Amino acid sequence: MTLKFFDKIHVEFPIKKIYSRLGFVQGVTQVNEEIDQKIENYISKAELLLDLKGSFLRLPVIKKNSSTINLANNIKLKSIRLAKMLENSSEVVFMGATAGAKIVKEISLDSRGRDVTGAVIFDAVASEFTDAALEWIAKYINSELRRENKILTTRRFSAGYADFTLKNQKIIYESLQMKKLGVDLTEAFILKPEKTVMAVAGIGLINDA
Repeated sequence: MTLKFFDKIHVEFPIKKIYSRLGFVQGVTQVNEEIDQKIENYISKAELLLDLKGSFLRLPVIKKNSSTINLANNIKLKSIRLAKMLENSSEVVFMGATAGAKIVKEISLDSRGRDVTGAVIFDAVASEFTDAALEWIAKYINSELRRENKILTTRRFSAGYADFTLKNQKIIYESLQMKKLGVDLTEAFILKPEKTVMAVAGIGLINDA
């Protein structure tokens, strides 16, 4: 049950996903060279503001039924949908990633009128890089699990999805010690900085997951 931190996460540049988030359709959307260059400049500036970090924690499943999963550390998760996803899992993984506060601050300043175009592009960059960082963590976990003939579930659950209420955000946040990564949790269970994601996945044998 060792908590693993990543102070620096380096991911492949998700350029296609960034353009897609901006509304560009490959082979359909046409932009002139000047606009394309302007977008690339914004993306380059946004990348310099990123500070990708993350953590993950493996927890044994102590007991489970159709709606409740009891984990080590006296953690109890209630969700019929999550329990269904974890029906073949002997362990659960909490994972989280953040893009850091710098880029979120720039997005906030730009969205107030300083540079609305920049805010939109920075937002897309931060969102896609944060998702990519979480995917990077999942791949790291899977590379370790292969030596145990285990694998992560292909699906992941985040608090606030389906019947897995947002209150569970606190359980995951505290377990991952996200405060050490510069992330805060509001009384409404919202993560700050905004470009932060956390998720739950299961661990099972390769033939069963």
